[in-house]
Amino acid sequence: MIKKLCLTVFACALTFQSLSAQENFKLMFYNLLNFPLEDAVPNRLQYLELVLDDYRPDLFMVCELNNVNGANTILSSLQFINPDYQGATFELNTSDDSGSNQNDLQQLLYYDSSKFILESQNIVTTIFRDFNHYRLRLNSVNQNTNPVILDVIVCHLKASQGSTNQNLRLQMVNDLTTYLDTFPVNSNIVLAGDFNVYTSSEPAFQELIDTANNNVIKFEDPADRIGSWHTNSNFIDVMTQSTRTQTGLGGSTGGFDDRFDFIMTSAFMNSNPELTFVPDSYDVYGNNENFQCYNQEINSSDCAGADFSFAIRDALYNFSDHLPVTLELQTNQSLSVNEILVEDAITIIGTNVVDETLKLKVKPSLENNISLSIYNSLGQLVKTVNAKNSLITVDAASFANGIYYITNSKFQFEPLKFVVAH
Repeated sequence: MIKKLCLTVFACALTFQSLSAQENFKLMFYNLLNFPLEDAVPNRLQYLELVLDDYRPDLFMVCELNNVNGANTILSSLQFINPDYQGATFELNTSDDSGSNQNDLQQLLYYDSSKFILESQNIVTTIFRDFNHYRLRLNSVNQNTNPVILDVIVCHLKASQGSTNQNLRLQMVNDLTTYLDTFPVNSNIVLAGDFNVYTSSEPAFQELIDTANNNVIKFEDPADRIGSWHTNSNFIDVMTQSTRTQTGLGGSTGGFDDRFDFIMTSAFMNSNPELTFVPDSYDVYGNNENFQCYNQEINSSDCAGADFSFAIRDALYNFSDHLPVTLELQTNQSLSVNEILVEDAITIIGTNVVDETLKLKVKPSLENNISLSIYNSLGQLVKTVNAKNSLITVDAASFANGIYYITNSKFQFEPLKFVVAH
């Protein structure tokens, strides 16, 4: 009777999880430092691939992308990690300043096509560089009757200090504001980019957060770290540049002392259950929030910490003078997922009664694209395994004797059962 009750509780737990589950989406913005033309560091792509494989963003937004060859190279790397990745159409910059041609610095969006559908893309021209606007529809079960739209805007504002450059940044943002004034106030909008602002009091940033309440769309800082960031170690947690003090690697030097890179959201996304940002999920990838890191190189021991290893920080150091910023979004909608049979997805090699080691075989097409959750008979999650190869070995030595179930939230199948008997 107790055994039947436990199994019933487990089944109910899975059912409840399926009905009430909330899907999270991982966003990353990264200044690619003139990719691929900047070649001071040989074989830079390998460092980017390490970062992408570690974080695996659902939306990857970039600036300082030089050409279509670079765009396609990054897409190939992403598709090696997950074949569902797609890229928007690469477009050359159409905005120029009077001093130099900026057509070698473009923005682009990559996305997981199993979760998002790209509906359209558009360009907002300015006096200096384009804003690139991508309209995405959530690939949800109810998308035909209740479509959830996300507008993603990627930008790169004018660099450098001084009132002239501040005014150029403001003019660029004013062009965006004019464009967004045609949007509904209840729009889900993500604005990601290298803003090149030194303090929140700059006119361009003030226009984005719209303290005067003149704009249809008002942006919020999910990090909630408004202030004077430049050379202020109190804001070490949101600093993104520079990863280097050494010259000759391309990009800026000077060490870690500025917050230039942002992911911001429209105010409506602060409380919209259909698509909202997850509180406390904003992060600077590679930043261990170590005060000793101020003005240092990101791969130095001064920047060590529990969150990001030396290998990750060294890859970031070698690839760009900026760090990526990340944010998670959440929806209460159910995604339209692939329906596959369990025997087509994963199988147990040998007997399903194990002592110390469980061996699994994963369908080759699902490598790097499936995460397995192992539950005990009480419905408690005991282990998560990422399937990076077609053959997986699970260490069950620490598992208590009993029945266990393997499932996955993305692919719908009946749980696979195995028994631990030491």
